[in-house]
Amino acid sequence: MKRNILIGTMALVAGSLLAADATPKDDVKGAIKKLADAGSYSWKATTDAGGGGGGGGQFRPGPTEGKVGKEGFACVSITRGERTTEAVLKGDKRVVKTEDGWQTVEEMAAAAAGGGGGRGRGAGIRNLKVPAVEADDLLAKVKELKSAEGACSGDLTEEGAKALLTFGGRGGGGQSQATGAKASVKFWVKDGVLSKYQYKVQGTVSFGGQDRDIDRTTTVEIKDVGTTTVTVPEDAKKKLL
Repeated sequence: MKRNILIGTMALVAGSLLAADATPKDDVKGAIKKLADAGSYSWKATTDAGGGGGGGGQFRPGPTEGKVGKEGFACVSITRGERTTEAVLKGDKRVVKTEDGWQTVEEMAAAAAGGGGGRGRGAGIRNLKVPAVEADDLLAKVKELKSAEGACSGDLTEEGAKALLTFGGRGGGGQSQATGAKASVKFWVKDGVLSKYQYKVQGTVSFGGQDRDIDRTTTVEIKDVGTTTVTVPEDAKKKLL
């Protein structure tokens, strides 16, 4: 009996020591993994351009909403100004709903090269990431993560900030250069699962001989973890399989 009590006490002590050694980065890493392992969730991303770098008209940043299903498909709706683009993702593959039906980003690029348009949308969606992937990518670029006021936050490395600035986190591409890049990120965890994250990026992007100051904050809120269902259009699914 005493031996069993001793073993139980030692296990509790070992568990406490392991918990004490866990860092905020470990906690967020685990929360992101739980989100990915859940297999399904919904999200909404909003961007505040801070009066600069957001563009106007059809490029004015609007919300991006999406759902991830247990089969690995993600249906996404991206609003920019008065235009909304629908896309379906699976792994590294992306298809976009166009006037000519569902097309892969490669097909859109080929159409653009032939004067058919659509190159900008294809470039942006090519770099689009679902939250579990994007959050993990952001976490990998953090110098150090600290916990305060219910969130874990930290600054990104210079290279990480430059990548976020030139690609906008979700897409953009192009032969652009970034100077004065700074970026930070915050993560919120609820019941051990990532529930929200926010990243802020500042700096100057040079593109085509023109400089543009960027001050952009993107907030991604996650819900319905494990209960989200996704219906993928058959024509889109065929392009992704």
